[in-house]
Amino acid sequence: MADSYDTIIVGAGSAGCVLANRLSADPGHRVLLLEAGPRDTDPWIHIPLGYGKLFKKPSVNWSYWSEPEPQLNGRKIFTPRGKVLGGSSSINGLVYTRGQPEDFDDWETPGWSFGELLPYFKKSEDQARQDLLRGDALHGRGGPLAVSDQNEPHELCDAFIEAAVQAGHPRNPDFNGEQQEGAGYQQLTARNGRRCSTATGYLKPVLHRANLTVVTDALVSKVLFDGRKAVGVQYLKDSKKIEIKADKEVILSGGAINTPQLLQLSGVGPAPLLREHGIAAVLEQPDVGEHLQDHFQARIVLKCTRPITVNDDMQSWWRMVRMGLRYALFRKGPLAVSAGYAGGFWRTRPELKRPDVQTHFLTFSLDRMGEKLHPFPGFTASICQLRPTSRGSVHIRSADPRTPPAIRYNYLATEHDRRTMLEGMRLLRRILGQPAIRPYIASEHLPGAQVQSDDEWLAYFRATGSTIYHPTCTAKMGTGADAVVDSQLRVKGLEGLRVVDASVMPAVISGNTNAAVIAIAEKAADLIHSARGGIPS
Repeated sequence: MADSYDTIIVGAGSAGCVLANRLSADPGHRVLLLEAGPRDTDPWIHIPLGYGKLFKKPSVNWSYWSEPEPQLNGRKIFTPRGKVLGGSSSINGLVYTRGQPEDFDDWETPGWSFGELLPYFKKSEDQARQDLLRGDALHGRGGPLAVSDQNEPHELCDAFIEAAVQAGHPRNPDFNGEQQEGAGYQQLTARNGRRCSTATGYLKPVLHRANLTVVTDALVSKVLFDGRKAVGVQYLKDSKKIEIKADKEVILSGGAINTPQLLQLSGVGPAPLLREHGIAAVLEQPDVGEHLQDHFQARIVLKCTRPITVNDDMQSWWRMVRMGLRYALFRKGPLAVSAGYAGGFWRTRPELKRPDVQTHFLTFSLDRMGEKLHPFPGFTASICQLRPTSRGSVHIRSADPRTPPAIRYNYLATEHDRRTMLEGMRLLRRILGQPAIRPYIASEHLPGAQVQSDDEWLAYFRATGSTIYHPTCTAKMGTGADAVVDSQLRVKGLEGLRVVDASVMPAVISGNTNAAVIAIAEKAADLIHSARGGIPS
């Protein structure tokens, strides 16, 4: 391995793999991609429903826990994040949702409106549905990221969608189309029943390039500076400290948890925090690790009247064998389904101009994600708030890079957030009370019909609510004083250092975040090529 590279990318996740592909397209540009986790050889990574097996698997998952949450009875919230080639795109629920155009327009950052990002959504996408491609200016074909429909319909999903229509909501065949609002099936990042992570779609096809080097099991411990210019990184591998120089640039793509952690470890962050841990300040930046936003979710769990759920499949050895055979032979059945078979986007109040809550509909049930399925036929519908006003933080707890940072989500800290969740759950109950789905419901297992008042619902949220795994905004982009990076994603006040991942979002988008992070990385690659006068990606 060389002693120096033109660009060093830290983190081979949803953004890092995109950058490695696009930047190494210039054969004269030497790229090093560093990943703290292993290669993506775990077979469960490539089977869509395998995310359940990876949810708490430390070999490919950082498996973080938050600090005690003040509004959630002091509970610590489990926080899975990918630690493997592909990052969280290798262990997530595969749901492909871009968000709402207004999300990006509201960022109010030059170059980052929805109209300016749309070409990058399309560039990344290999859309399988011909009906979405014909005469449609919103979808792309031939990109690295496979986007497809669920492998087959399910009668529970059909009943849920019809129930939403009966409750007054539109049917929506494409959540990434002209409008997001309504009920329908989710699309997923898969091709022929196999997950398409960014490692699969972007990285593996270019691993043969002589100017691209990928090092796994390499934990970056700090960015190296000469004054205020980033000149390389130090990383830990096989109990050794290794330093590598970057002749042009270091790019941090560790995500909304690990990127602020690494900035702080490197002396870029709030001055009191750096002093507390004996870290010399390169740049006192009070907003590194602040403004954390995430989607909070709560679930309704239903007992089903018919043995047609994944719970039932897992209770029978014969059905498990059949499920495995259907997947092996035809790439169909429950093993090929994303974490959100169907779903919807809703307005909790009619005067709102766009949806403010989202439902993920699942044909299985359990008490907590990552645990055993219920022994009875069951299914799940959740509500998550799309644009929370509560803000949290990510702060190092030690100068040791192996020590997990302190994550504080601060869910339900505002009356607005509490009210939105209350109205969202009541809306969801109205859908579940419609004639189309009532024949499938034996009873409401959680929270139970006895939960009716605001106080009862809030108590349920505080006892059971959790993340839906979309942390963002901890190194936010913008033109204001609280922005960490500028519109070119360069860290303000420093040279040779950019951030390209979910942490740069000025506000969390209204939906699952993976697709938007990939589009951000696609645009970042073009910004970098343009700045260097190189070839377009």
